Amino acid sequence: MLTPRPTDPNAAAHEKLYRSLRQQVMHGELDPGQPLTLRGLGRAYGVSMTPAREAVRRLVAEGALTLSSSGRISTPELTPERIEELAAIRALLEPEMAARALPRAHFALIERLTAINLMNGEAAVKGDAVAYVRTNLEFHRTLYLRAQTPAMLAMCETVWLQLGPTMRALYSRVKRREPPQHHRMILAALKAGDEPGLRLAVRTDVTQGLRHLAG
Repeated sequence: MLTPRPTDPNAAAHEKLYRSLRQQVMHGELDPGQPLTLRGLGRAYGVSMTPAREAVRRLVAEGALTLSSSGRISTPELTPERIEELAAIRALLEPEMAARALPRAHFALIERLTAINLMNGEAAVKGDAVAYVRTNLEFHRTLYLRAQTPAMLAMCETVWLQLGPTMRALYSRVKRREPPQHHRMILAALKAGDEPGLRLAVRTDVTQGLRHLAG
C-alpha cells in the first residue's frame, strides 16, 4: 500500500503567491516598473523567503517580472519598440486562435461573450481600469479556449503578462467610457460564421490600443 506523501507547505505557499502575483501583473494591478522585494512579498503573503523567491523566479521566466543584474525585481516597463513587438505577436496569434474557435462558437459561447462584454462596458463607465483590463482579457480568453490550442494560448498569456501594467496605464490615461467597438464586430462575425471578418476584428482590437502607447 502506498503511503501518501506529505504536502510541502513551502510548495503550497509558493503556488498561492505565484498565482496571485501573476494575476495582479496580468490585470494591471501593479504599475509599470513598480519595484518589489522578496521580503515585502513574503510579508504581504505571510510566507517565508523561499516560496517568495521561487514564485519570483517563475514569473521572471514568464516575463511577468524583470530581474536586474543587481537583483532588483520590478514589473515590466516597456519601450515603444517592445510594445510594437508584442502587438505584432498578438496580431499573429490571436486572429488564428479566434478562427480556430469559430467552428465551435455555439450560441452559449456567444451569450457568455456578450455578458463579459457588458461587464467590460460597466468597468469602462465606472473608470475602473483594472476591471476593464481583467474583463477585456476574459473576453479574449473565453473565445480562445474554444480553439483548443493550449500552446498558442500559453504563448498569448505570456504576452498579456508583459503588457498588463502598461495596458492599465493606457486605459487610465485615455479614460475610455465604453467597451471596444471591435468586440461588437467580433460577436457579429461569430454569429455570422464570418472567418475573414473575425480575423480582421480581432487583429484590429488587439493592436489599436497598443499603438497609442507606442506612438
